[in-house]
Amino acid sequence: MAWQAWGVAVIDIPGFVADLKSHAVDHQFHVHDERHFIETYSLRQMWEVELHPEQACGGPLDLHLALEVDPRALLQFEDQVVELDEADEPPTGFWFPLAFNWALPPLPAGPDLLVLATELAEIGGTELPLEVSAIDSYATALDAPERSLSIVARIQVPLDRILMGQEQLCDVLDRCHAVSMFLLDRAPVWLEDL
Repeated sequence: MAWQAWGVAVIDIPGFVADLKSHAVDHQFHVHDERHFIETYSLRQMWEVELHPEQACGGPLDLHLALEVDPRALLQFEDQVVELDEADEPPTGFWFPLAFNWALPPLPAGPDLLVLATELAEIGGTELPLEVSAIDSYATALDAPERSLSIVARIQVPLDRILMGQEQLCDVLDRCHAVSMFLLDRAPVWLEDL
């Protein structure tokens, strides 16, 4: 007997996203919004979820998750799965990218990026590699710069683990919460006018 019933997709992506949102709530996040985009030409999909830690309901921190569904990877994975016997393990080597993006308002007293990147690397570890960058913007030539931080983490979600119901992302969500709390603790200093 094959993994797939006739007419039913092998992987329930909406179900995985719903489970991810529910699991994020279990890890002390509030979920505020969800969007689903489908590119009509390529059928590439994007699932976006807006959330933040429970302690940040009044701001200033938001976390944006984006799961990108590549139809080619999904179809290749499904083609291999439907050929399997029931006792066979699903194929490995197929994954969807999942990005985490933290947002703060412009920071009048922004942090030193090297120090921040070093501190966040310790929190994220190898399970959640973090990229830290900033953009300094000037309202006018005479104004002081306002620094906007960009903190992004990208991981790969294996399709075989989604199919088997084994991809819960507990450690990743715990680390996301730790990064969020670190940023929340330091945000008041960064948001002070000089």
